[in-house]
Amino acid sequence: MADNPAVDQKSAKANFASDQDVRWCPGCGDYAILAQMKKVLPEIGVPREKVVFISGIGCASRFPYYINSYGFHTIHGRAPAVATGVKLANPELSVWIITGDGDSLSIGGNHLLHLCRRNLNVNIILFNNQIYGLTKGQYSPTSPVGKRTKTTPYGSLDTPFNPMSLVLGAGASFVARTIDRDTKHMAATFKRAAAHKGCSFVEVYQNCIIFNDGAFQSVTDPKIKQENLLYLEDGRELVYGADNDKGIRLEGLKLEAAALNGPESRNGLLKHQETMPDEAYTYLLSKMTERPDLPTPIGVFRALERPTYDEVFMQQIDDVTQKKGKGNLKELFITGNTWKVD
Repeated sequence: MADNPAVDQKSAKANFASDQDVRWCPGCGDYAILAQMKKVLPEIGVPREKVVFISGIGCASRFPYYINSYGFHTIHGRAPAVATGVKLANPELSVWIITGDGDSLSIGGNHLLHLCRRNLNVNIILFNNQIYGLTKGQYSPTSPVGKRTKTTPYGSLDTPFNPMSLVLGAGASFVARTIDRDTKHMAATFKRAAAHKGCSFVEVYQNCIIFNDGAFQSVTDPKIKQENLLYLEDGRELVYGADNDKGIRLEGLKLEAAALNGPESRNGLLKHQETMPDEAYTYLLSKMTERPDLPTPIGVFRALERPTYDEVFMQQIDDVTQKKGKGNLKELFITGNTWKVD
């Protein structure tokens, strides 16, 4: 045991810091996310040489430069495809996908969905700032209806994607949400994601101070956030408010907020169950952000154990090898119908 754990922690964190200058706008929420990731990486116990960060295109996608590990800065929306190849080539690696709402939900939407349904054992961190920041402020797939941007000067007409609903429907086995300004909660969420065996997806509400400042003010402003946040804890009743004086019930097929003014008023309150296999409950949680009368849930929505794609992939190779023997590439090339080109 070290004499000064604080010094050890600082040293371990620095071990994951690269020599590259961090180039984000001053005040960007990305700085907080990077800081917590560098704090968490030493704690998960995976050496640097077995950690890989893979990104697509966007402000968030600079992340691999700022972590002293292996990494790929790939092309727009294709980080899940590259990550799949990396994980299947070396299943022992801890693979992290860093992406934004534009990169993953627009051009990369199809890749994200299939990554989730396959349950590849990788970690996805989605920075959601509801805007295209790198290309200077166009609306994104998560921008709210009516959002005025350079490409929607009269207001966006598109119904935005709900990232949590999307990945829950696609079958991600670990789904969580956190906020860039709640650093303690963010670090704990990243650790949970890293420990999960399967496809983990974490949405981070991230403030873009230049092009979409204050998008998440209702859950970051100290004066009002406690009235608008629902912290999910497994086995705990869905209770929120500065004085824990509000709760969530299920009325028919709809979630409703209820005032808690006595013991009997707590009857029927829902208890959070992150391991519930039925998707209906977690889907209802994900849709709460679309209703102004309900709080925003943060924390782990779902944490299910099911076979991972990389496990069954390797098992299939072993099974076929035992049955047919080790393959020969030269024999494969000359097997079956062949022809000679003169």
